[in-house]
Amino acid sequence: MPKGIPPDHTKFKKGESGNPNGRPPKLPDLHILLANVLGKENKDGISAAEEILLALHAKAKKGDTRAAELLLDRGYGKPKQTSETTLKTTEPLVIIKTKEPDA
Repeated sequence: MPKGIPPDHTKFKKGESGNPNGRPPKLPDLHILLANVLGKENKDGISAAEEILLALHAKAKKGDTRAAELLLDRGYGKPKQTSETTLKTTEPLVIIKTKEPDA
């Protein structure tokens, strides 16, 4: 038998679908779901997104540094990490990442 051609007993029969259940239903886009959930207002007229921000703010005021970091990073962006070097060459710098041995 030629290479690449399946045997007759594994081929689809005439009129038989290779996917009888059809394509699975498409999931809704995540950004649409988030917009719907975070846009809902509670009885006081505050959106879910505002409630989350207020809760984070309250935690940050109580000393939760992770909540404060999250608020600041989202509001102002993460700070850029800078590094200084004393290289005097004009050749491109090549960074080689090595795998660390298991501890």
